[in-house]
Amino acid sequence: MPPFPRITTDPALMSGKPCIRGMRVTVNMIVEALNAGRSTHDLLTDFPYLEEADIREALTFTARLAQAPGAHIAN
Repeated sequence: MPPFPRITTDPALMSGKPCIRGMRVTVNMIVEALNAGRSTHDLLTDFPYLEEADIREALTFTARLAQAPGAHIAN
């Protein structure tokens, strides 16, 4: 099983950005919404096809990317 079974990439979907379970919901969209103050409950209400595990995995995926060698903040 892949380390992130809920995260998918497909060049034909959302320009290949990491998405949730093949849907048109990107990991970035979830992280940006949470950063803007939306709650998990808000996201689950706005997108009833999402599951709480999708949101948790999007955050874990993002955290793992930040730990990757070469990850840095551009100045």
